[in-house]
Amino acid sequence: MFKNIVKNLEPSSTLKINEISKELERSGKKIYKFGFGQSPFAIPTNVVEALKKNASHNKYLPMEGLYELREAIAKFVSVKKNYEYQSENVIIGPGTKELMFLLQILFDGDILLPAPSWVSYYPQAILSRNQTHWIQTKSENNWFPSAKEIEKIILKNKDKNYLLFLNSPNNPSGQVCDNLEEISLVVKKYNVLILSDEIYSELIFENNFKSISNFCPEKTIISDGLSKWCSAGGWRLGHFVIPNSLNNLRDKLKVLASETFSSVSAPIQYAAITAYNSDQSEYLKKAKNILKAVGEYVYENLKSNNVIINKPKGGFYLMPEFVNKKFSNSREMCDEILKSTGVALLPGSDFGLMQHKMIARLSFTDFDGVKFMNNLEKDRKIDLKIIENFAPKIVEGTKKLKDWSESV
Repeated sequence: MFKNIVKNLEPSSTLKINEISKELERSGKKIYKFGFGQSPFAIPTNVVEALKKNASHNKYLPMEGLYELREAIAKFVSVKKNYEYQSENVIIGPGTKELMFLLQILFDGDILLPAPSWVSYYPQAILSRNQTHWIQTKSENNWFPSAKEIEKIILKNKDKNYLLFLNSPNNPSGQVCDNLEEISLVVKKYNVLILSDEIYSELIFENNFKSISNFCPEKTIISDGLSKWCSAGGWRLGHFVIPNSLNNLRDKLKVLASETFSSVSAPIQYAAITAYNSDQSEYLKKAKNILKAVGEYVYENLKSNNVIINKPKGGFYLMPEFVNKKFSNSREMCDEILKSTGVALLPGSDFGLMQHKMIARLSFTDFDGVKFMNNLEKDRKIDLKIIENFAPKIVEGTKKLKDWSESV
C-alpha cells in the first residue's frame, strides 16, 4: 500500500514533541516545553487589524503571490541586502517549508547538509529522491561548515549539481555563520546553488546580520517569512527571493506551485503587505531584547563542566552538549530527561548530528511573551528579577536541567 520511500519516515520531531508535551500536561504532569520552537509573542497589532480588514477577500490570487505583497517584499529585501530585487523575483508560499520541498523536487543533483540542520531538510531530500551529503560541524566554528569541508565533498564528483542549505541564524544551534565569504568562494568556483534559510534573520541579537547573498547573490535563493519575526507561524506565509540568474528555476517552481498549493490564503497575503510596509522596529527591538536576555540566562546557568554550550546569537535556540557517557544515544538521553525532570528537549540526532553525541536542542520560549512584552518599558535592561517574574518556567526548567546534569 505504501511506497518504500515513505515507509521509514516519521512525523516531524519538532511537531511531535509539541504533541507529546501537550499530552503529558493533560495527564497532570508539569512540563517545561523546551522542545518545540515558536515565537512566544503576539502578532503586531496593525498586522492583525489588516487581516480583519481584508477578511472578505475570497478570490484565488496569482500562483506566485499577490503583486503588491511581492513588491513590498522585494523592496524590504533589497534594502537589507543592498542588492536590487523586483517583484518578479519573489514567490509566495504557504510557509517556506512547502517552497523548500518543491525546490528539492525540482532540483536535479545532490544536497549538501551541514549537521546540525533543521529537521525537515533531510526527509524532504528523501521524498525528492535526492542524495544527501552530511557535513559534520564543530562548536568552535559556530556549528557551520568550513569551505574546505564543502569542497572535499564536491571534489568526489565535480560533474554533479549541488544544492547547499545554509541556515543562519541557525535552528537548532542559535548560532550565526561567520565564514560566509570563504563559503561563497567555493560556491562560485564549483557553481553550487544555495538555499539561504533566513527565517530567523530579523531576530539576530547584535544587529550585524550578513547573508551569503551579500557575497554571491546570483547563486542564492533567499528563504524567509512571517512565522518567526512577526510571530505568525500559524498564518503559514513564507517566500523565496530568486535572482534573475535563476529565472528558469523560478519559472519551473511556479509550475509546481500551480499543481500543489495553487495560491496562498488571500486575506493573509493582503495583511502581510502591512507587515512588510510598516515600521516594526520597536516591536522587534523588544522581542530581541527579551529573547537575548532569556537565552543568555539559560546559557549562563547551564554552562559548566557538565554542559558544553555556545552563547546564543539569534533566534530562540541553544544546543547544549552533556558530558555524560551513561546513554547510548541522544534520543535515549532526552527521553530520560523528560521522564525525570519534565523538561522536553529534542535529541541532536534529529538534526543530523552523530547519535553518540549527547547533544540536544533547547528552545527558550516557554513563557508568556505577550505579558512579558507589554510589561517591559522601552530600552529597559532585563535583569534576573524580571526574568523570574515573566519567564518562571524558563528559570525552573533550567534549574532542573542543571541539577540533572550534575546528578548523572
